[in-house]
Parts: sequence; structure tokens; C-alpha cells
Amino acid sequence: MHERRLNLLFLGFLYACFATIANAQATRTWVSGVGDDVNPCSRTAPCKTFAGAISKTAASGEINCLDPAGYGAVTITKSMTINCTGTLGGILAAGTNGININSGTAVVSLRGLDINGAGTGLCGIKIIAASRVYVENTVIDGFTQSGIWIENAGDTQVLIKNATIKNNVGDGVSSVPKGSSDIFVVDSLLSGNGNGIRAEANATVRVSGSSIIFNGSGFSSKSEARIISLQNNTVDGNGKNGAPTKTIILQ
Repeated sequence: MHERRLNLLFLGFLYACFATIANAQATRTWVSGVGDDVNPCSRTAPCKTFAGAISKTAASGEINCLDPAGYGAVTITKSMTINCTGTLGGILAAGTNGININSGTAVVSLRGLDINGAGTGLCGIKIIAASRVYVENTVIDGFTQSGIWIENAGDTQVLIKNATIKNNVGDGVSSVPKGSSDIFVVDSLLSGNGNGIRAEANATVRVSGSSIIFNGSGFSSKSEARIISLQNNTVDGNGKNGAPTKTIILQ
């Protein structure tokens, strides 16, 4: 009887160990157009979608793309990097948001993505809550609301660099925070949107080296919000160009 109990305890221990290993999250995972979400998302057995990979990626980890493909919409609720630099990470988000970010403490980096709303998508990137968000070398196109929508309840910092945000019915970049938001738009193109950049409530948007052209309006700000033009911006060819609330010439 004693021996049988020991055997059962040993089997239970092994089961717990295997379960822990099976549920372990990797700090780096991979996706591929020929992957499968039942895979562990390793380089040799990649997942197929960002949503499939994110559950197998540890907080502050990174998802990389092995090849150009469509990897689906995703919701991010922890610190995370999605990096498809060197290839192309596509997200086709018809009728929905491309990427939702919803964690007040998260630091999220997005690089090398092509986020397409196909004319029916809502927002390309919707920031509900985050500490900091970096959007780099990314194209956002064809959404019915905004390319990037920022509505955080707490304080959020957002950097948008080398981005093309175009053909969105609402705004290219829209910041209507419930808390406060501090946004930098650097070396980017905003074109064919309802508003190039819209800021409301307690939002500050700084723009540098960017082209805001062929939008319904270029700059739009209300109440206490600020749009600060730092240098080398082109704001022209819009239905109404608008004006920054402040212009700073950098030395």
C-alpha cells in the first residue's frame, strides 16, 4: 500500500512537471504563413497567427515573422514586441480592429507591419490602455475610423516613426484620451484621411519631419489639446490645412 502511494505521488509529480513544460512561454516565438497554431511557435515549428503566438510568448517577449503572410488581428494585454522587419507581417482586419492594446502597464513595440482594413475595418491600432507604444516602419490603410486611435484612461506615451497612414475615413492619428497622452509622429506620411492628426482633451502631439497631405484637414485640435510642429513638416494639399497650436524651430 505504501509503495502504491509512492508510485502515485511520483506519477503526480511527473504530470505536474510535464504540464509546466507544456504551458511554458518562450521569450521569442515565430509565425509563418505555412505554420499552425497548435505548434509551439518555435522557429522550426512556427504558429500561423499572431493571436496563436501571443499566448505562447512570455511577457516582454518577441514575435518574429519568418515569411511574408497574413497573420490576423490580435489583442495585446502584456508587454510585447511584434517584429516583422526584413519581411512583411500582414494583418487584414475587415470589420474589426487590426491590433487592440489593452494593458495600462504594457510597453508594446510594433515593427514591419502592413495593417489593412479592406474598407470595412474599424481602427488599424486601437490603444485602450498602455504605458508606452512604439509603431515603426508600418503601413495602416483603409479603415472606417482611425489609423491609430488612442483613448487611454491613464497616461500613455506613443512614438510613431517611419509610418504610412492613409485612406482612413476618420483620422490618420486620433488622440482622445480619458487620461493624458504624449505622442511623437516622426518621419511619417499621413494622406487621404478625414483628418491627418486630431487631438482632443489632454493630448499632446509633437510632429517632426512628416508629410500631412491630401487629407480632409491636416491638423485638428480642440479644448486643451496641443499639436506642436517641431521642424521639417509638410502640411499642404489638404481640404483645410489647419495649424499647429505651437511651432518650435529646433537648433
